Amino acid sequence: MKVIYTIWCFFWLILIFLLLFPFTYICLQRKEWKLYAHRINRLWGQLFFPLAGIRFEIEYRGQLAPKQAYVFCANHFSYLDIAVMGVIVEHYFAFVGKADVKDIPLFGYMFQHLHIQVKRESTQSRVSSLNRAIKTLAQGRSIVVFPEGGIKAKQPPQMHQPFMDGAFKMAIQQQVPIVPISLLTNYKILPDVHPIRMHRFPMQAIVHEAIPTVGLTPQDVVSLRDKCYGVIDDELKKHHLPQQKGSKE
Repeated sequence: MKVIYTIWCFFWLILIFLLLFPFTYICLQRKEWKLYAHRINRLWGQLFFPLAGIRFEIEYRGQLAPKQAYVFCANHFSYLDIAVMGVIVEHYFAFVGKADVKDIPLFGYMFQHLHIQVKRESTQSRVSSLNRAIKTLAQGRSIVVFPEGGIKAKQPPQMHQPFMDGAFKMAIQQQVPIVPISLLTNYKILPDVHPIRMHRFPMQAIVHEAIPTVGLTPQDVVSLRDKCYGVIDDELKKHHLPQQKGSKE
């Protein structure tokens, strides 16, 4: 049954993307149209998850200003996180993601023209992507980052530690708030294992209150990074530890 469900999910994921891609392509041809390409991508997720039978249970703990730019930081345990963030985050944003994505047919074209790519093994690429992200924030567009630097957790829901500094440098540079997001169940829905299997669980997430950065300096990067890590990690532990204790009993 899991194989059939996985085929069902990927059938709809790919079909919806292909149906929407011509409109995405058109909107990517001019800078002022990219907002509409972003909205089409969001529609992709909004259509896919109901067809996959995945219910969203999102708790928003703070009120975010619609026109304010933010740096959204989430834990990263599953490749599903990218699609999920497109539904959770209502702001117009750019992902900072690995450059390998550009090799995926069509999706890579969209990602390359709408988001910010980085080769994490290259210092020059990391500096360039940081500068692009800072420029994006300065233009009033939010940034979404997985500050673990990829799917590195060996035993979800335990995160890889510590976070990388880039997200917190750019937030302080532009004096924009950090918004931690705890993605609680994506690793259960699409685990980072082979063979790939989709599992039907509710998609649960917490969008935490924004952490202000006004008045912070580059010397505060580490403390801001650790505070964000703590907010996300505390929620993961609150959600999962009772379940783990219950399973042992």
